[in-house]
Amino acid sequence: MKNFIFSICILILTTSCYNVEQNCKDFQIGTFEFTYEINGETKTGKSIRTDSLSIDYYDNKIDTFTIRWVTDCEFIGRKLHPIDFADSKPIQMKIISTKEDSYLLEYSLLEDQSTKKRGTVKKIK
Repeated sequence: MKNFIFSICILILTTSCYNVEQNCKDFQIGTFEFTYEINGETKTGKSIRTDSLSIDYYDNKIDTFTIRWVTDCEFIGRKLHPIDFADSKPIQMKIISTKEDSYLLEYSLLEDQSTKKRGTVKKIK
């Protein structure tokens, strides 16, 4: 039993020392490239983001979102010109971790965790 408790303590100590890199401010503004899947086909999109807008180019479409940063690593996006009620639902985006020129993103419809997905975004400018 003592060995079990000792093992648990060692596990907690080693995992609590691991810090995920988050240099989110480096990724708030710029031009980004991302991949996405439609009907089993992987495609590439592009996003140009300022401090308050994001213009997304994907699947031969252009969408503009207003964005509001909640924290340095999380923002809420709303389509500027939604075509219907479902299209007007806000999207929550969280930067989970960062690397030199990319970040891991977790996104979902706001307050609907069943739509949560992850993807990698690369900063190109």
